[in-house]
Amino acid sequence: MDAQRLKDSFAHVAMHGDEVPLFFYADLFLHHPETRDLFPVSMAHQRGRLVQALATTVSNVDNLETLRPLLEDLGRDHRKFGAVAAHYPAVGNSLLTTLAHFCGDGWTEDLASDWAAAYEIIAQVMVQAAREDEAHRPAYWDATVMAHERRRFDIAVLRLAVEEPLEYLPGQSVSMESSKRPRLWRFYSMANAPRPDSTMDFHVRMLDGGALSSHLARGLEVGGRLRIGSPVGTLTYDGQSARDVLLVAGSTGLAPLKAILEQISGQADPPRVHLFFGASTADGLYDLPDLEKLAAQFPWLTVVPSVSREPGFPGERGSLPDVVARSGTWRDHDAYVSGPTGMVEATMQQLLAQGVPENQIRVEDFGWSEG
Repeated sequence: MDAQRLKDSFAHVAMHGDEVPLFFYADLFLHHPETRDLFPVSMAHQRGRLVQALATTVSNVDNLETLRPLLEDLGRDHRKFGAVAAHYPAVGNSLLTTLAHFCGDGWTEDLASDWAAAYEIIAQVMVQAAREDEAHRPAYWDATVMAHERRRFDIAVLRLAVEEPLEYLPGQSVSMESSKRPRLWRFYSMANAPRPDSTMDFHVRMLDGGALSSHLARGLEVGGRLRIGSPVGTLTYDGQSARDVLLVAGSTGLAPLKAILEQISGQADPPRVHLFFGASTADGLYDLPDLEKLAAQFPWLTVVPSVSREPGFPGERGSLPDVVARSGTWRDHDAYVSGPTGMVEATMQQLLAQGVPENQIRVEDFGWSEG
């Protein structure tokens, strides 16, 4: 399997944009109509997720150590859709048909063999992870809304309780689905470390055109019911590190970092922690009062709020990545960054420019969960 040949061919295919997933799903549903019920009525968001998943997979195809955990998460997570091992050959056939169509004359026997081998590895890892997961966890968890607090017109904090134990690591995310928005699964991070009572907090921001986020932020009531998928994600705390910690949160990207902060607070000898919490305006700092209480309680915690578009704000002003960069030198810290795509990317570039090693930076890009 020639990894570079795979990357080059996918780069060529990706230039066709939305035509690629449109062709793929048309072929899949035409030849395997039984798979249509696995997907939402509107496929607009799903099409983007397909291309994103392919891009991530191809970019790491020559690094199985990095790719395997991502594929295992996908395999476990796909159980909630009702995906079974028998569906994978159908998906593989439609994928190869799609790639052949957009590669045109560049689709050779060698390239076809490379893609078939790559997909076989992907399918094997995902199926095996799903099979192992099935032995000790449900495909999804039923959850009840215990509390729903509107913090701003477009931001709400939810507390959910699951009926069966759900094990997760602080910093991870789960997907949610509501019967009011069937088969629309979106990812949200728990904002707390695991609790004995199986309750979990979530921070939800309503997005323009986001059918599920609008429902979660404004349409839910106490007693409402949701489904929750398997925990995924690698934005988890390295408790073996002796380094101090930098947490950078943009908007509701605060949620997983607050869970990590709670985990750190349970240590006998916590490291120094700097938490930067940014938003466009002061009312976007929806959880600041609680963070300030934590800072008053824990002498090892420093909380720095910042806004980018409010001249009279008494605290730090400017883009969050710039505020972080000018506030200290972070080479000797473990950095955890979460929030909107642009902020995450800019913060990572600032940290790398400061000399922070890439293996000391963990990120969560919430662009993948929009809707």
